[in-house]
Amino acid sequence: MTFRYDFAPTPFGDALAVFSDEGIVRFDLSESDDPSVPWLLENVSRRLRSVPEPDPGAADDLVRLLDDYFDGVPVRFDEHLTLDWRLSDGFSRTALQTITTIEWGQTLSYGEVAAIAGHPGAARAVGTACRLTPFSIIVPVHRVVRSDGSVGQYGAHPERKRFLLDLESQR
Repeated sequence: MTFRYDFAPTPFGDALAVFSDEGIVRFDLSESDDPSVPWLLENVSRRLRSVPEPDPGAADDLVRLLDDYFDGVPVRFDEHLTLDWRLSDGFSRTALQTITTIEWGQTLSYGEVAAIAGHPGAARAVGTACRLTPFSIIVPVHRVVRSDGSVGQYGAHPERKRFLLDLESQR
């Protein structure tokens, strides 16, 4: 198995996109002003047990989808990209796969996702799956909100979650 990476621009800065022979395996919004720094690859390399090689242009299809998305076009990334789920398993994977079905402009609570995923009462586990998703934006974890309807977190950036929800509510 070979792994390669590229960067994709977003309104939040460049994001790391890692691909396997099977599809996209990770899409990470940077926490740094300089996403090219080597530490970004350390975590994914450890998890993959392989260091991805740079592959400029590997994210071109993803970039086009992101451009559409940020222009307000309802994009279901999983209908256009093959997701390689190797970095997610068990209930986390089930929860994230359930989240891919939440439609553009809609939200579900963590508890609702847990119930649909077959584990009522596992709202906290859904929150953990959202926080650890290997597919920021691609799997729309930003569409999962608190039971009172408030936005909640998005990693350490609730303003990003609000931005994405506002973007989707304009259509």
